[in-house]
Amino acid sequence: MQASILEPGLSDLVAGARLLVESDGTALGTLGDEALDERVRGYALDAFARHAAETVYVTESGLSLRTLSGATSIYIEVVESKPVFIIVGAGHIGRCLAKLADFLDFHVVVVDDREDFANEERLPEADEVICDDYEAALGHYEMNANTFVVMVTRGHKQDEVSLRCCLGRGAGYLGMIGSKRRTATVIEHLRDEGFDAAELARIHTPIGLDIGAETPEEIAVSIMAEVIMQRRGGTGQTMYHRPAKLRT
Repeated sequence: MQASILEPGLSDLVAGARLLVESDGTALGTLGDEALDERVRGYALDAFARHAAETVYVTESGLSLRTLSGATSIYIEVVESKPVFIIVGAGHIGRCLAKLADFLDFHVVVVDDREDFANEERLPEADEVICDDYEAALGHYEMNANTFVVMVTRGHKQDEVSLRCCLGRGAGYLGMIGSKRRTATVIEHLRDEGFDAAELARIHTPIGLDIGAETPEEIAVSIMAEVIMQRRGGTGQTMYHRPAKLRT
């Protein structure tokens, strides 16, 4: 993570001063104040988890995202490789997800066991198209907090196999499409197999945000909105706002 002074405010700091913080907490450089450096190092853990790119303001108690006039401002950005977006299932929704995830600058991977669906001609936006058994393909793919996986296969059996391969491997997001009844059945099966309840609770299912989506394109938007919310630490609520003087 890199942090740099944008505006010194009323302090004696210098605009452009930079501090680099590694994921293990080690640091290189300085913002010009030892106590401030420690504050930023403490802030880094949460910033890494949110893949943050944001401006923070120095307060007496710490760092705040709230804009403060005259305060020292610091730009913080987690520098990392492209997030990996694995789409399990290359049907209509999977195809729309590939287009949208590519537009959002993810490294797009599509997995399907059908040659007619999993091919580069049909999925030109994908960085990787894997035509293989779901279990084999996912079992060999490395996952971490920068990996986002969605299950949009043709049936709950394929979803269940895929989920089983991904659980407990540290993915930043696991989502599965389907009705409440269908997805609950899959979760119940996995619970009965002994998978950890906390791990099962992390699965986003039914998948996506409730925006009334109906078409494959709209469903893809709903799913990607939830992925971005999870990745950036958003709330998913509308940002509509009116100051008191403009309210009727």
